[in-house]
Amino acid sequence: MSDPDAIELDDVLRQAARWREAGRGVAVATVVRTWGSAPRPAGSQLVATDSGEFVGSVSGGCVEGAVIEESREVIETGAPKRLRYGVTNEMAWEVGLACGGQIEIFVERVE
Repeated sequence: MSDPDAIELDDVLRQAARWREAGRGVAVATVVRTWGSAPRPAGSQLVATDSGEFVGSVSGGCVEGAVIEESREVIETGAPKRLRYGVTNEMAWEVGLACGGQIEIFVERVE
């Protein structure tokens, strides 16, 4: 039986390649570290275009919007970013990170 995360990652990277071949600006965001309870494991990826289209997931939906906005800036400037998101358990539901954990994400432009 194949690993569903590996198949998803393959699809995400294929879409990034298709967008680049079409001349689109593309960034890839990768979960590089997690603490506590996190919705997606290290290695999970999301790719986004300069217009905000995206595939994949780095947080199960909790912070994707913020990561996509950061990705657009990385596409524009070419400067990679390291992002960290997390909240206390008391604030978790309020801000959308229902797991209460922390995630660190590295975002880089695809050349």
